[in-house]
Amino acid sequence: MNKKTRLSYLLIIFTLMLSACNLPANNTQGASSTAAAQTIAAMLSSTPAIASPVSAPTFTPLPAVASATPAPAATNTPIPSATSNCNAMEFVTDVTYPDGSIVTPGQSFTKTWRVKNIGTCAWTPSYAVVFSDGTSMNGPSTQALAGNVNPGQTLDISVNLTAPGGTGDYTGNWKLRDASGVLFGRFYVQIKVQNPVTATYTLPPAIVFAVTNVTFNVTGTCPNFSYTYSVTTNGAGTVKLHRVFSDGGTDATPVTMNFAAAGTQTSAPIAVYMGLAGTTTWTDIYIDIPNNQQFGRASFTCP
Repeated sequence: MNKKTRLSYLLIIFTLMLSACNLPANNTQGASSTAAAQTIAAMLSSTPAIASPVSAPTFTPLPAVASATPAPAATNTPIPSATSNCNAMEFVTDVTYPDGSIVTPGQSFTKTWRVKNIGTCAWTPSYAVVFSDGTSMNGPSTQALAGNVNPGQTLDISVNLTAPGGTGDYTGNWKLRDASGVLFGRFYVQIKVQNPVTATYTLPPAIVFAVTNVTFNVTGTCPNFSYTYSVTTNGAGTVKLHRVFSDGGTDATPVTMNFAAAGTQTSAPIAVYMGLAGTTTWTDIYIDIPNNQQFGRASFTCP
């Protein structure tokens, strides 16, 4: 029931109680009055007090949470690894048979390269020289180094080779191999295979003065040889010549021979030192004037 109805009921009951107080007193009425009074008190105590209006609570909005910026996706770019400089080689020079050296078909020769260890690791006898590609020239497929080569030191590498039987230009590539089987460096041999020149010369009718023959006389034994060459002409005149060597070298200055008449002149002895066993070298004579022709050959072999 609402609050106004309850107050009306209480007023009615209170009026009845006042009128009852005017009736003759007896125990029963006193008890009833007391009970009624207690009932009214209980009803009054159970009637809720009219509360003063309470203002609605205010709520302070929470600050907006900033949206998190997504972290950039990780890329799969590998971290570059440091370049190893343990095994590194530098070619220094051709000790024997430089590029374009002339050899005869089937000729045995020893090619020697000079290389330098420019890495940080020492080369040991577990390192080897290996044939890579090109023409092997009957060389070994692999050849162990003879000793240790520390960083900064040079090494002469020699391999015994045999020229192919056919004429032409040939190249063989070689590399070094470390103890783990990793190849590094590169050096090569490059030769021209030519047939031996004819030592005699037939004078064409139109040529009045010419060299008709060149011979060699080789003396000595390995490793020390000496030789002379003899030039024969058909008449008087001036001969200019130069030597051609198996390693591709030539005389820087031509040799001049003056002939007062037809005949033969012989050079002074020329020393040859062979420093490597199992090698063969040779020397040819090329007549610049008057023939423009190559003559003869002196060969030197160390078994």
